[in-house]
Amino acid sequence: MNAPIAWLEWTGLHMSPWKLIGWTGAFMFGGRWLVQFLASRREGKPVIPRLFWYMSLVGSAMTLSYFVFSHKQDSVGIIQNLFPSFTAAYSLYLDVKHRGWRRDKAEH
Repeated sequence: MNAPIAWLEWTGLHMSPWKLIGWTGAFMFGGRWLVQFLASRREGKPVIPRLFWYMSLVGSAMTLSYFVFSHKQDSVGIIQNLFPSFTAAYSLYLDVKHRGWRRDKAEH
């Protein structure tokens, strides 16, 4: 999975499947702030929607897998993505425990 994707060679991009997973995870992890911004703007107060935690968890897991399984195997990237994965998973657990699976359940 570290070999370049053949159908992208004509573009000059040297993108391996692992790098594609890493980039997707990085964009997902960064994009969660846009989700949080839009939700807060809509509510008129700071809020963290459940989608924020899903994006945090999936984005961290994808970038973590890139650093663990690709040829990079970079300890800085592993540590940088390991702890947010646990935090996002725990926060998502608390959100589901507090509000249940229904998103429209009133917050206390």
